[in-house]
Amino acid sequence: MSSMGRPVVRRIRGRYVVAVGASLVLTSTVAFWTIDDPKSEAEGVVDDFVAALNDHDIQAAAALTTYPNAAAASLTQMFDGLSANGASTGDFELGQFIDLSGDSGFFTVDSGWNFGEGKDWQYSTRGTAKKLSVGWRIAWEPDVLAPDLPPGGSVRYVRTDAAPPLVFDSAQNVLMNERTINAILLDPAQMPDPAASAAQLADVIDVVAPLITADTLLSDLAASPNSSILAVNLRDDDFAVLEDDLRAIPGVVVAQTPKLIAGDRRITSPLLDSLRNAWQQNRDATAGWAVDVIGPDGSLTRQAGFQGPGGPDLHATLDPRIQLAAEEAVVSVGTPASIVAIVPSTGAIVAAAQNSYANEQGQIAFSGMYPAGSASDLLTVDGIDATALGIGVNYSMPGLDAFTGQLPSGSAAIERFRTVGHETTEAVVTPFGLAQMGAAVSRGSAPLPSIVVGQTAVADTEASSIPPDALAKLREMFQSSAHDEGLDAYDGLTGFAGNSGDDRWFIANRGDLAFAVYIEDADGTDQAVKMSTRLLREMDSGAAE
Repeated sequence: MSSMGRPVVRRIRGRYVVAVGASLVLTSTVAFWTIDDPKSEAEGVVDDFVAALNDHDIQAAAALTTYPNAAAASLTQMFDGLSANGASTGDFELGQFIDLSGDSGFFTVDSGWNFGEGKDWQYSTRGTAKKLSVGWRIAWEPDVLAPDLPPGGSVRYVRTDAAPPLVFDSAQNVLMNERTINAILLDPAQMPDPAASAAQLADVIDVVAPLITADTLLSDLAASPNSSILAVNLRDDDFAVLEDDLRAIPGVVVAQTPKLIAGDRRITSPLLDSLRNAWQQNRDATAGWAVDVIGPDGSLTRQAGFQGPGGPDLHATLDPRIQLAAEEAVVSVGTPASIVAIVPSTGAIVAAAQNSYANEQGQIAFSGMYPAGSASDLLTVDGIDATALGIGVNYSMPGLDAFTGQLPSGSAAIERFRTVGHETTEAVVTPFGLAQMGAAVSRGSAPLPSIVVGQTAVADTEASSIPPDALAKLREMFQSSAHDEGLDAYDGLTGFAGNSGDDRWFIANRGDLAFAVYIEDADGTDQAVKMSTRLLREMDSGAAE
């Protein structure tokens, strides 16, 4: 009878059966038992080899072969190549061992690898053991580890993907697609004269990256001694023009990687990173896998796995016209500023822009917490529940977690909320939260936002609708504030200008569009209104083109 699924031939060899009739006792039971012969030295070596594989003890396993150096190299490559970024498991079991003669034996090893749910590779390999002057050893051949593995070859777990999907904008034009990005690195180990190489590189890339100078490159090298530094990332079209000059510079190394990028270089939004995340989640969900054996000549033999199917294209809510207008407006000040625009009827986030000062702080349009200041006037209208305006509600959507702000608990121990640069016991809001407030006033309740069509956010708190009398009051406040700020010239525009210390913000509604402008340390009390005016002008001029 076999044990643990191993072939019968191994278990029968070297055994005899003893049967004893229990005739001297009152029962008629007959007992059967087996007695194992001790393992042969040859089988013991193979058992030790398999045990070392299970322990990932490369040196111990290699030492049991006729060619330890080559075995160690192949074993190292196998465990590295099949690691699946640390997510794999490999199990090995001696299938059978047969003594062929006094100085050789035949064995099989059953192997199983798991690379995640539904990703299993099981196979059997065979090998021979030989008696040498130093004792029994495994006759080294790489294919004892994996089928068809030749000397000098490798075995690898790989991800398989179909053609990458596209990302379309709200006008159904291609917004983003996967392209090759050429990372231009400087390697100090390959630079006999760092100053000369830095000067040459800065000169070559000046046409595409004028802010990168020899001094900045040398400063980066000094900050990371003995390490390569990234000088610039170039798209294929730029790289094609500059390639010859770049490769001629001592120390320049080019690393090419695929990346999802916007086709229009002018679009620089924090939403792009969020769309990349959503795209990657989509890509991961449809990815396949494979195990390939690669010969020293580059030939490939697929052992297991399947090709991942093509994922669906993504349709982003971003509107390029509004986005570009927001980018033009947000760079008009010299302090951190951001703009978020939402379609109230659907919750679609059509634009999000930050200037370079804001970018240094991160994705503050959706996560930067600021004291609410005079926004509290909106939050306390007729005792309204702040969640009706979206404040205190966090939204999770593929690619983006968007925060609106927080309110004090109202208990004796008032919660402290972390904000940009300091802490406060007051209510705090994000620029996105202010835009949500505008959208809520426009439609009567806070919409569920989205950045990809069909992938609406999940709210962590159920928001109520704004009571009719409170909604009428809020709309009156928007109408009055817009008039006070001299914005009557923009037909259909209502809004609310506010402040918190030196920060200025403006919430606006116009038709089926709500937006919020937020400026830190504004240089003037009307800075947010001026930025809003510029945004409106840019949108109107873009619509006319």
